[in-house]
Amino acid sequence: MASIRFDGVRVVYPGTARPAVDGVTLEISSGTLAVLLGPSGCGKTTLLRTVNRLQPVESGRIEIDGQDTAALDPIALRRRIGYVIQAVGLFPHLSVAQNVAVVPNLLGWPRERADARVDELLAQVSLEPATFRSRYPSQLSGGQQQRVGIARALAAEPQILLMDEPFGAVDAIVRASLQRETRRLQRRIGATILFVTHDVDEALELADLLVIMRDGRVEQRGRPAAILAHPATPFVAELTGAGDAFRRLGVTTLGELAAARAASAQAPAAAESGEIPSLAPGATLREALGAMLASGAQRVRITGDGGESSTLDVGELWRALRSQDADGRG
Repeated sequence: MASIRFDGVRVVYPGTARPAVDGVTLEISSGTLAVLLGPSGCGKTTLLRTVNRLQPVESGRIEIDGQDTAALDPIALRRRIGYVIQAVGLFPHLSVAQNVAVVPNLLGWPRERADARVDELLAQVSLEPATFRSRYPSQLSGGQQQRVGIARALAAEPQILLMDEPFGAVDAIVRASLQRETRRLQRRIGATILFVTHDVDEALELADLLVIMRDGRVEQRGRPAAILAHPATPFVAELTGAGDAFRRLGVTTLGELAAARAASAQAPAAAESGEIPSLAPGATLREALGAMLASGAQRVRITGDGGESSTLDVGELWRALRSQDADGRG
């Protein structure tokens, strides 16, 4: 895993009076999925592209694990960093396997190792290797191409993954699937991800650290639950829909609520007879409310991987929402 630090980063495009990025200082800890959110033209893509030196900076410093990237060879740097863009950019004359193996081949990996890595990654992004290895990009759907693009970005086992509006060109169902895939992969490999989007729901769904940008500057940063509970400015409140209670329920999981309950020595809700919905700890409070409404139950059961379980009742759900209003901790 690797940390990223921006220290007073400023970017000015030739012929423009206003900086595209205006003195941004920001730290992203190792293993964090950080999302840059903001309207078009706010500087989020420009800031992302400074990390792998595709965008030069006028002033400031970018560090990876404390090392100034300006001192590194840009080609070697880029081979250490995965990069996924909306346009995908697969090579049309190469098969899926050849596309995924581009960087490992450039790094001189043995054929057996590269082939094994290709099969591993295709399976991880839900593309059966035996079916898809030999296909060409023109034989894939948009969602399948995007999955191949993610696999290619991960091929050389990068510590950092840059994702620039990666799912903007696919339909809503595929987009939701790719979002889940990204989060699952991030948890598995522990990479530090910097993700750019203008889609608020996507940002809230994915972010460990949410960074709101406006006019080249950071307007607010923090956990999604904290930002929704306490927007720093009217712009942030309007952009994120901070007044929407159901949106705020969607940024806290049952596992987080159970952990907070345990930390406060609060007893779990009492069990009840009859059928009640069961949800995993990763489900959100909004999903829990939906399950209650669909079943007519007043509780849901939180079932862990080890078989242990507790319950959450509707009163606790609303108390959790009020707690967000009180302190922003979710």
